[in-house]
This record gives sequence, C-alpha cells and structure tokens, in this order.
Amino acid sequence: MKPAPFEYRRPDTVEEVLHLLAEYGDEAKLLAGGQSLIPTMNFRLAQPAVLIDLNAVKGLDSVDEADDGGLRLGAMVRQAAAERSALVAEKVPLLAETLPFVAHAQIRNRGTIGGNLAHADPRSELPAVMLALGASVRVRGPDGERSIGAGDFFTGFFGTALEEGELLTEVVLPPAVEGGGQAFLEVSRRLGDYAMVGVAASVVCDPAGRCHRASIALLSVGSRPMLAEQASACLVGERPSSAAVLAAGHAAGNKDIDPQADMHASVAYRRHLATVLVRRALTAAFERAGCVMGEGAS
Repeated sequence: MKPAPFEYRRPDTVEEVLHLLAEYGDEAKLLAGGQSLIPTMNFRLAQPAVLIDLNAVKGLDSVDEADDGGLRLGAMVRQAAAERSALVAEKVPLLAETLPFVAHAQIRNRGTIGGNLAHADPRSELPAVMLALGASVRVRGPDGERSIGAGDFFTGFFGTALEEGELLTEVVLPPAVEGGGQAFLEVSRRLGDYAMVGVAASVVCDPAGRCHRASIALLSVGSRPMLAEQASACLVGERPSSAAVLAAGHAAGNKDIDPQADMHASVAYRRHLATVLVRRALTAAFERAGCVMGEGAS
C-alpha cells in the first residue's frame, strides 16, 4: 500500500521544528529514521496530515563526551554510527554491545537513537539499556528545555513522557564508574527479530568486593522496559556469588515481571528465559567488573 496524502516539511533548525509542532499539533508526525513510521504510514495505520522531516536539522547528530566523563548522543545519531563509534565503545560499552542486536544492519543505517527511544517499543533493546544505565533524555518544547530520567520517560505501551509540542533532542549517559561492569543478552528466533526476552545488566562492586549497585532491565516482558527491583535486592550489599545470582534470576523471572503469552512464547517460557538470562548477564557483568564470584552467599 501507499501512505495517505500528507504535507511534507523539512526544517533546518530545532526552533523551526518547534514552530511547526505548535502550528500543526497532533496532526503532525516527526520523521527521524522512519523505520517504524513509514511502514505504519504505508499500511495507513498512521495518517498524519503533516510530516516533519528532522534529517536536515542541524546539531542533532553529534556524539560527544560530557563534562562529567559520560556521553551525549544527539537524537539523530544513526544507530549504525553509534555502533561503530570508538567513543561509544569507550564510554558506554553496554550500548556498543547491544547495538548489533537491534534489528538488521540496513535498519540501523537509517534508524536513530532518539527515534528509537521516542517510539518506546517495549520489545526494543535501547530503552532497556537506557533504563539499566540510568540515562536521561533532554527535550525541548514551548516552555523551554527539560531533562527526563529513563525511569520516568517510558510510561507504557509505546508511551513516553513527551508532552505536546516537545522534541527529544539528546540522550545523556552517565560516566562509567570504577568497579562497574555491564552485559546484554537476549533470545530471539533469528538475529534481527524482536527478542522473546532480553536483559541489560549493570553492576558496581565496592572496594571490599560487595555489590554496591545492581540495575537489571528487561525487555519484551511487559508494556515497557522494566527494572527487576526484587532481583537487584538479592545482590546489593552481598558478595557476588553463584547463590546470589541464582536468587536474583529466580526473583526476576518469578516476581519482577508479569509477561504475556503470544505466538512466539508462552508465559512460562518467558519467565524461564528471564530467569536464565538474568543469571547469565549478571555473571558476565560481575566478571567484567572484576568482582570475584564465590559459591555461596555471604
């Protein structure tokens, strides 16, 4: 099929984008990479009266080190560019590890970091990574600029905290800390397919070798990326051990999530995948953090 007729605008500045959003309101759609929007328009599931193309907007495609040693990614940074970036690999290895799992190479060549997050697909890898890392997004709107933490940004099924007239302009990732380690794992039927379950894990160990912080985010297990808080509670304050990791995996799969069945996986299978993947991701993350894994809980 072909999309319904629409008016096309290609602004050069963020200010022009905000002006167009104010003028057209919910009749307009923003075009970033277009890898989700264009197919829905072709099937006429989305029929915007106006399409605002962000690809000519200056200043939205930079990859920069933040003042605190973290990373700033412009909303229009292509996923493939972030995947190849030495700065991303150095500053945010979890993001670099995850990007090859996002769809297919052809999709990542056009898909953008900001577009993916604003789309807020609960099956997508990047929202879970941002949640695990404690990232934030910067948005601009008619009332100025504001920052939204990843935990508050994803509000539900394809839902975000973006308000009418606002534009996501930048993603800010915190700096790596000493004693930290991360890992990403997922299971899908084929590489590039949506995962049946995915896990992004980030841990920090203190100088005494105890887990100081653990952040475990899961995808494809609910209406948005979810933090496995009860799983994290099994680890914080403990010395990393096979017993603690086993308990965390059990809590993640059986207490933290309430997955739904679909044609790809039953509820029981999704719980099993979450349990196993959390254990494996945590084990890898603790090893990368340089934490010595024991057999039993301390």
